[in-house]
Amino acid sequence: MKIDLHSHTTFSDGHLTPVELIQRAQTMQVDVLAITDHDTTDGLAMAHEAAGKHFPALQLIDGVEISTRWHNFEIHIVGLAIDKQHPVLQDFLNQQQQKREERAVNIAEKLAKCGFEGVLDRARRYAGEGQITRAHFARVLVNNYQVNSFESAFKLYLGKGKRAAVKAQWPGMAEAINVIQQAGGRAVLAHPVHYDMTSKWLRRLVAQFSADGGDGIEVVFPGINADKQAFVRELAQEHNLLASAGSDFHFPGRWTELGRCGFASEVLTPVWHDWDLKSSNSSIEEPA
Repeated sequence: MKIDLHSHTTFSDGHLTPVELIQRAQTMQVDVLAITDHDTTDGLAMAHEAAGKHFPALQLIDGVEISTRWHNFEIHIVGLAIDKQHPVLQDFLNQQQQKREERAVNIAEKLAKCGFEGVLDRARRYAGEGQITRAHFARVLVNNYQVNSFESAFKLYLGKGKRAAVKAQWPGMAEAINVIQQAGGRAVLAHPVHYDMTSKWLRRLVAQFSADGGDGIEVVFPGINADKQAFVRELAQEHNLLASAGSDFHFPGRWTELGRCGFASEVLTPVWHDWDLKSSNSSIEEPA
């Protein structure tokens, strides 16, 4: 069984619409998929409609990825199996969207000082009806201003400490965890080794996430080597966190693909262990 619990659509910084993502899931033979757009659930209704029409065998899990602040790091927390219409959740996400809008304006102003005029309107066009993110600004720089690559856009301008970096006033982890759980979901620490922190700080992060009431941690995701994965699994076991797996899919590519996030463990309990999955076989084999 293929389970992928972290993916994005054009309602945040993914390149595929919810319909296209469902079709991609069918092509990649994904059995269980969570759509986890940044700070919005607006694409989920469209995804459910598409699944019913194109891929009824798919089990679609309602999710969201929430941005938080811990010390000087932006930490992402995935909410899984949420009630997407829960009023507390929707009120919280509306506040998040306002913060994103304010940050986008500030980023555009800083990029203008770097010599890049008119980026906000172009970024909005890329975002369409979805949330505007730093990834949309990166696409503008690459496609319109001769910046060499998406990675270069972050390394030179948009990344932490760079000339157009803007710190959003995100909430603390405990608040996001509480909101997810009020909406009936499980709070999962996303891609823990991608926060540009030392092992010592990562250990502190996971300990705080657990102390704040977090439910699980991603132990399988793109860009994690064997040593780091062993460390993350050790932390999950130490703090009795459920294990999650997700491709963090944004678009088809060489390094990431929908459903390419196999997980197996005799020690860790998967986050989906008590979900009513359509298949009785809820184990996952490691990818070849």
